Amino acid sequence: MADVKKVYDFLEKAGTFYLATVEGDQPRVRPYGAMLFFEDKIYIMAFGKTNATCQIAENPKAEICAFKGQTLRIECTLVEDNRTEVGKALVDKMPVLKPALGENGENGVMYYLKDATATFFKMMEPVETIKF
Repeated sequence: MADVKKVYDFLEKAGTFYLATVEGDQPRVRPYGAMLFFEDKIYIMAFGKTNATCQIAENPKAEICAFKGQTLRIECTLVEDNRTEVGKALVDKMPVLKPALGENGENGVMYYLKDATATFFKMMEPVETIKF
């Protein structure tokens, strides 16, 4: 659990991370910032029915990249988890999202990272790899 939390803490400090998905044979990358550490898992949120949620439904494999003094790259599978308690936990953490997401995050789609390999890089050299 401490290793997963280390990855989450890095993402939290970076503030913005970039999510790469696939649409057919074309990669798609977009900035994200809504994340949550819940039940020892890292969650990210996408708004309702978007291109990203459609792409993840077709192919849940994704990569996340963030930079804050060093680079973090995460290869993972995104698993949808729209339990009310997950959405509510995100809205409680980030109340600025409540007008768009609703009281319990019902207008967003929550995903947790599964089968993840997170690699920290410094000057293009891998310095640590964490699997969760």
